[in-house]
Amino acid sequence: MPARIRITVYGMVQGVGFRYFTLRLAKKLKLGGYVQNKSNGNVEVVAEGERHNLLRLVEELRIGPPGSSVDNLRLKWEDPQNDFDEFRILH
Repeated sequence: MPARIRITVYGMVQGVGFRYFTLRLAKKLKLGGYVQNKSNGNVEVVAEGERHNLLRLVEELRIGPPGSSVDNLRLKWEDPQNDFDEFRILH
């Protein structure tokens, strides 16, 4: 069943390859959406796809790439919009 999730990632998550880690993972899970660094040091992820793949994304983001330190995730489930044709990094 398709779903959409907005994830805010807190911790040491900028300057450690977190966006590229998320991009590779989302493409592997066939998700649409984006990841971007926020000015406050957090990372925002908006992803849409099958719910079980979104749950897998959340599990992997809790761990993060080597060199990162994830303190917390804030999750917000939303209705799917079907407005993403790929997953990308926003700058």
